Amino acid sequence: MVDQVALLRPVPPYDFELSARIFADGDESFRSYKDGTFSHVIRGSRGLALCRVSSTGSVDSPELRLSTQLHRGGRSGAGEMVGKVRTLLNLDLDLRPFYKMAAKDRVLSTLTHGLRGLKSPTTGTVFEALIDSIVEQQISLNVARTFELRLIKKYGETLRIGGSTYYAFPLPEALAETEPGDLRGLGLNTRKAEYVRDIAKAVASGDIDLEGLRNARNAEKVIQELTSLRGVGRWTAELVMIRGMARFEAVPADDLGVRRSISRLFFKGRPATADMVRDLANGWGNWRGLAAFYVIVADLYGMDLRQRGGSDGRESKRSK
Repeated sequence: MVDQVALLRPVPPYDFELSARIFADGDESFRSYKDGTFSHVIRGSRGLALCRVSSTGSVDSPELRLSTQLHRGGRSGAGEMVGKVRTLLNLDLDLRPFYKMAAKDRVLSTLTHGLRGLKSPTTGTVFEALIDSIVEQQISLNVARTFELRLIKKYGETLRIGGSTYYAFPLPEALAETEPGDLRGLGLNTRKAEYVRDIAKAVASGDIDLEGLRNARNAEKVIQELTSLRGVGRWTAELVMIRGMARFEAVPADDLGVRRSISRLFFKGRPATADMVRDLANGWGNWRGLAAFYVIVADLYGMDLRQRGGSDGRESKRSK
């Protein structure tokens, strides 16, 4: 086993514990956060590596220790893993412009104050974000996580370290060779099994370049390209933009969790429709997706606001 160590300095502010905590229920054989350490199997250009990240700094002067483990003879360099981890944890995201925008909204400013330094993670590839989002369609997140882990352990590449087996997210080529019956055995219904296989085939064959969509200038263009795929609606496409590309121009307004959290935090429990969410998010500009992430995390962590409800202008507008 080869163990390489590197120091990472995120763009401040950055709260590592707050940001990594969403993986506290993760599986240690793939991705998890336990006892102050985030661990994840990462695929480099020349092999797999188990990366472990812990904090050695503070929110305003953040510093992370990255330990990279790979098989002796493995060739994935520490430098490449540094870049991968920076992307996965969104370490180069500068939150200050977002906080400046949020300061204009009473509720959002309270959220950003309480969650200062929170950065949204991304998946290793856009393909991973897309497959995860398809699996999560119309089922609870806990059930979806179970199905996703089954998929990873059946079709993902493995890495053996210290007598333990670790898994990487499956490559498109691996899922392209599946039959719908195989995926149904993991818990997916027939349609989802077909969506996963057909999208994997399209990516493996080069018919669609998911990674190339990161650089598309227009958000609607990205959504149009993604929704042209069978099984991908706007909700799925918007999730993929946020999770897989760290593009925050979109907000998953049709997501029941987002609507429920926004209802509680911005509308005093009054049910929020997708149109209400989009109307609200228009005031967040190109930070829509990140603002929605903060809303979800605040609700997930049971954050109580001293002042609830929308701004006076928003409430008066809606009462007319």
